[in-house]
Amino acid sequence: MNTSTTLTLGAYNAEAQHPYDLARFWSQITGGDTHPGGDCVYVAPAGPQGFGLFFQPLEGERPARQLAHLDLTVPWGSRESEVERAEALGATVKWHVLDEHPHVQWTTLADPEGNLFCIAEHPPRD
Repeated sequence: MNTSTTLTLGAYNAEAQHPYDLARFWSQITGGDTHPGGDCVYVAPAGPQGFGLFFQPLEGERPARQLAHLDLTVPWGSRESEVERAEALGATVKWHVLDEHPHVQWTTLADPEGNLFCIAEHPPRD
């Protein structure tokens, strides 16, 4: 049985040591507005192509290994400037992958709490 459904990303949910501070960082990265609610903060999508983020207090110890991360895509030729902007907001560059795959190059960064994320660009198609 084939049912046709279009899935979109509603929100990426994460635990944070400091949900309000981390939401502020991600709000600046994505351009979304923050909406606090108790101990949690929602960062709304910045427009119809955006996605939401939801930060709640960290329960217990921070895991030793991160099991998932965001891959953010920017237009070809703008990755370096977006990486610099992320660094100015408090991110840390971890490594660059520029020649491993012909269809993408990316930089892996860590947000202020150490959560990894990537900023990637894809070359234009001929």
